[in-house]
Amino acid sequence: MKVTEAALPFLPLCRRLLPARLTDLSLTLLKATALELAILAGHVLLYPAGIIQERRGPDRAALPTPEGTGTAQLPTEAKPPVVLLHGFIDNRSVFVLLRRSLSQHGRQQIESLNYSPLTCDIRIAAELLGRHIEQVCERTGSRQVDVVGHSLGGLIARYYVQRLGGDTRVRTLVTLGTPHSGTRVARLANAHPIVRQMRPGSPVLEELGGPAPGCRTHFVAFWSDLDHIMDPLEAACVEHPDLTAVNVRVSGVGHLALPVHPAVATGIRQALDAAHAGEPTTGRAGGLTVA
Repeated sequence: MKVTEAALPFLPLCRRLLPARLTDLSLTLLKATALELAILAGHVLLYPAGIIQERRGPDRAALPTPEGTGTAQLPTEAKPPVVLLHGFIDNRSVFVLLRRSLSQHGRQQIESLNYSPLTCDIRIAAELLGRHIEQVCERTGSRQVDVVGHSLGGLIARYYVQRLGGDTRVRTLVTLGTPHSGTRVARLANAHPIVRQMRPGSPVLEELGGPAPGCRTHFVAFWSDLDHIMDPLEAACVEHPDLTAVNVRVSGVGHLALPVHPAVATGIRQALDAAHAGEPTTGRAGGLTVA
């Protein structure tokens, strides 16, 4: 989405009255807000289609190779299945574009899991995720999966990895705008138990802050400098002495846009491919800049 000066007639006046740095910041914030609103509108239209759990068709990797085609199948372990996990009061429709991007770049086994908006405990949702991942591994013959979790979905996946032995199944966990250290926003939503579990100092977050020696999962946490859900912004970073984690800063992208923006999708693919190749996944302040 491009915001032009023609669409913002007051921008030249702002540039004369405000320092250049403040003007650029205001324009970036305006563009990000416009993108968030556009994504929200589109997601409202797609939401009904994502309410029902996706159908499990026959796995491509399990299909026999037709004789005489000369086409050799890649080993199942070449690229593990990817499990997508949505955020609070959302569903799998949020991953339509990310799923397409992953599929176009060689990920043939991609599944989304819906959990009920009435789920009241991260621990219960993590158990559900664990059962789902076991089913994926059984269906595909894969020993491990990669998981991408948006917002609350990333926290559920982390609990599964750290507290329920999921590090044996999850090779790489990518989180997008996940409140790893808790967020202070949405106080009006505190009536929902699972929202209270995302507050700083909650028992669940204290569990995740405890020792996790030998955790085998590699974490990649994408956090945005314009994420209106994270307070503070760095709450979306993974900071734990026992975890192998890389925090990647995204610039100019709001919370809703993280699982949708093409540049973030590129960053996710790079993180998963680097883990597959056995290369260190690197992140730095401003390493992924989305304007």
